[in-house]
Amino acid sequence: MSSSTATTRGIRVSVDARFSAEHSAPERQHWFFLYTIKIENTGDLTVQLQARHWIITDGEGHVEEVRGPGVVGEQPVLMPGESFEYTSGCPLTTPLGSMVGSYQMAAPTGETFDVEIGKFDLRGPYTVH
Repeated sequence: MSSSTATTRGIRVSVDARFSAEHSAPERQHWFFLYTIKIENTGDLTVQLQARHWIITDGEGHVEEVRGPGVVGEQPVLMPGESFEYTSGCPLTTPLGSMVGSYQMAAPTGETFDVEIGKFDLRGPYTVH
């Protein structure tokens, strides 16, 4: 299991990532990882998650960028003290990799800002990194 936590402007993003053996086929160069993210609004401003941006790097240094609206089909609104949690997945062609990224948040004033998602490792079984 790998994890990270980052806080930007009162928005704390915690990640726990793990290898998913049942979704992987190493003999076909397919490793699958699940990550659970908790987004907590520890600030005093209501925000809405509008978009995500991921930078995914595999064990050979290949980089893929993923951008899109919301997360798991949602654009949650978080009032102060509220949190939102979801689980998603990432396939890799190597047993090692990492992810880092950001969420674009919008405030009621119309201001948007990026919230950091700290880098976390993706590690298959029997790997040391």
